[in-house]
Amino acid sequence: MIFKNCTFFNEFFEKEFGDIEIEDGKIKQIGILGDGVDMGGTLLVPGFVDVHIHGCAGGDASDGDAEGLEKMAKELAGHGVTSFCPTTMTLSESDLRKAVSTIAGFKGKGTKVAGINLEGPYISMSKKGSQNPENIRAGSREEFDELYALSGGKIKLITVAPEAFESDGFIEYVSKKCRVAIGHTAANADGCRRAIDCGASHITHLFNAMTPMNHREAGVVGTALDDSRVTCELICDLEHICPTVLRNAFRLLGEDRAVAVSDSMRAAGLGEGEFDLGGQTVYVKDGRKYAVLEDGTLAASITNLHEEFRNLVEIGVDFKTALKACTINPARAIGEDERIGSIAVGKAADLVFLGENLEIKEVYIDGTLA
Repeated sequence: MIFKNCTFFNEFFEKEFGDIEIEDGKIKQIGILGDGVDMGGTLLVPGFVDVHIHGCAGGDASDGDAEGLEKMAKELAGHGVTSFCPTTMTLSESDLRKAVSTIAGFKGKGTKVAGINLEGPYISMSKKGSQNPENIRAGSREEFDELYALSGGKIKLITVAPEAFESDGFIEYVSKKCRVAIGHTAANADGCRRAIDCGASHITHLFNAMTPMNHREAGVVGTALDDSRVTCELICDLEHICPTVLRNAFRLLGEDRAVAVSDSMRAAGLGEGEFDLGGQTVYVKDGRKYAVLEDGTLAASITNLHEEFRNLVEIGVDFKTALKACTINPARAIGEDERIGSIAVGKAADLVFLGENLEIKEVYIDGTLA
């Protein structure tokens, strides 16, 4: 298949014009080629990569249910998300094993599973947010090794609160197998730096459920913004982080360290109502783009990366920076940037054609129309 007359963003995220040939699910060549499908009048971007998403369309990664994952994969494909990391909550040992096994074996249609994200259970009680406190526990190499084996090596991210247990050795050990993220944490700046020195390289939803930055103590937020060794997730629904703070964060992080994530839950795409999140009841109401616990605590969002990309452009984040935050940066954060995340010869043909208002026209996953 050849797409003709494409205005697209190349592997360096510079705008280019030309034709793109697809073969066996990959990009075969780029240039001025033969006859094909005329895509003039559209804007071609790489497929979006969501590395932190709990659920949508009624499905949830924590359920350990293949049917729910299928609902998620189909819903995400319609929003231009071509790869995702189903993300578990802080679950019991048995429920976590079941969820990881189910995700590892998932072979449904729609958006591809790029890996598994474990958001907990090794987190801080004081910064648990909407996580279930009954399942919070200290990090265990034995439990991680069991989960990693069950996943077939597909665990790509795990969130840890470094101050919640004796974590130095755990972080050093686990970071050799997957990316360790700092999150749901009450760590101070020194504790955060120590975890990064031990091998942590990612921050789970920056600003949310962690120590803030102020003029006397950098906290996790200030330390992460200042340290080029880490990538930082940002929930860009304009509710979890206000536009002014988002703009400032993107300026500090630059083109390569910001990772847009949805952090969405099963309610995404279903409208308002009462839903389950990690064994707790949450509510979507009053036109909000997020869910709350009964006491009003902010929980997961109900957005998607396409919406977030448009949000970023709308609030004035540079187009190239916003696009990289939704594509190549998350792919790099999980070590999958050689396969996905940009438009380049040899990479997966994960392509999203946008209209003049950045609305989705067509989505291709491994060269197949979604």
